[in-house]
Amino acid sequence: MLPTPVSMDITEFRKRGKEMVDYIADYFEQLEERQVYPDVEPGYLRPLIPDSAPQEPESFEDVLKDVERIIMPGASSPACTELETVMLDWLGKMINLPEEFLAGKDGEGGGVIQGSASEATLITLLAARTKTIRRVQSENPELTAADIMSKLVAYASDQAHSSVERAGLIGGVKIKNIPSDDKFTVCGSALKKVLHEDRAAGLIPFFFCATLGTTPCCSFDRLLELGPICNKENIWMHIDAAYAGSAFICPEFRHLLNGVEFADSFNFNPHKWLLVNFDCSAMWVKKRSDLTNAFKLDPLYLQHCHQESELVTDYRHWQIPLGRRFRSLKMWFVFRMYGVKGLQEYIRKHVKLSHEFENLVLQDKRFEICAEVTLGLVCFRLKGSNELNEALLKSINEARKIHLVPCHLREKFVLRFAICSRTVESVHIQFAWKHISELATELLNA
Repeated sequence: MLPTPVSMDITEFRKRGKEMVDYIADYFEQLEERQVYPDVEPGYLRPLIPDSAPQEPESFEDVLKDVERIIMPGASSPACTELETVMLDWLGKMINLPEEFLAGKDGEGGGVIQGSASEATLITLLAARTKTIRRVQSENPELTAADIMSKLVAYASDQAHSSVERAGLIGGVKIKNIPSDDKFTVCGSALKKVLHEDRAAGLIPFFFCATLGTTPCCSFDRLLELGPICNKENIWMHIDAAYAGSAFICPEFRHLLNGVEFADSFNFNPHKWLLVNFDCSAMWVKKRSDLTNAFKLDPLYLQHCHQESELVTDYRHWQIPLGRRFRSLKMWFVFRMYGVKGLQEYIRKHVKLSHEFENLVLQDKRFEICAEVTLGLVCFRLKGSNELNEALLKSINEARKIHLVPCHLREKFVLRFAICSRTVESVHIQFAWKHISELATELLNA
């Protein structure tokens, strides 16, 4: 099910939903009249649609007409693959990714939809592992893959999501946390120090996961310092911007992505903050060959009539599963029915509401803000002990009027207020703060 576009009220949403059921029923009724195998040529789809997302919203009727005109002649394949390639180019352009990350007509990079940011981190770590093992073996033929594996080490911020550590467990490599600074970001000097120590100990640094918008407090690692170090040290830099990446479609937040030009791969989740339903995790690489060299296997029963080329992409070599779903359709619908301007307004509204909540917290001297409010997350707490804040969180969540998830920032137990609902308004912010304030009063007077 698609989210309701800004221009579509609930009544029209019901109407369109019923129309979609009719469309599917008509398809089944006419199934025997359709071709079994598509007769389109590789690359047929790209010339049929614009090379970038529309700025203004388009109508549901126009999008649905294009499904029949553009998608159905290509069935699930090659339309599934070709639309995905173009949608990732659309989205890459929306956030102003460097050209190297786009597939275009003959680019070496490109985008792919993974199921989650966790998958993207694992995929890139495994690709980096394979690339490094082959490079080290070419320089030291006497070393086995097992010899090299035992020395490999990957890095991430001490604020990084636990999925990075999990990727290391699955990939069978050491993961080390780089200490973050007082703003909970990783800077170049911290990475340099650890790299120097590990190389002196005979280890082989091969992968660094930078985080833009950390889970605990939405802090941003310093790409402009970290990127050149990774490039110089021959370390794959992957950027995980799972939540924050959606904000980069707004020019005023795009500077947070500065330094992406040094990265080998980049990922964020449109299903988190860009109105695309789960699962839809957008991942780009500068060199698609880094993925295909690591994951490509071609038994006879999986071989197709076309080899991968500038016109044909085989995404089974870009991911863990061999099969995949037609996830780019929902991106196509959302991008067209909201338009870039509609999506930008949505992000800006949430950021504005988060600052509204921040200001309410700052007006109450019993509370403190614990991290800079950049996007839609506010980290706050009662001034006092961790036990006091644990009790406040317990009372908030047990009341079941709003729901908060906590984190630890250094030694502090912190409450996190996340603006993430499509329907949220200022009245909800005011309601939430009144509720929190009243429960805090009850707790402090007990």
